Amino acid sequence: MALSTEDLKQELNATVQQVLGKLRSGQLFQSKWDTAAFLIFLIFLGIVLLLLLLVCFHCCCPDCCQHHSPRSQKKNSQGFDNLALEP
Repeated sequence: MALSTEDLKQELNATVQQVLGKLRSGQLFQSKWDTAAFLIFLIFLGIVLLLLLLVCFHCCCPDCCQHHSPRSQKKNSQGFDNLALEP
């Protein structure tokens, strides 16, 4: 049930005409729910891009933001110190 190229061209042309008609009329969305869903999608996309930017910044620039974490200063000892037993 594959579409022929002529059917595909007609369907694509109809879709383009619908989109252009909505752009001309100024009604891109049919309801407020469509607008809200689009805004949520844009916010999600923005957060994903921000996180990717932060990951790239962290991977490409490890020297500019070195933190002296307590993990890096930890001694190579086994177990932990029980400070309750200290006098």
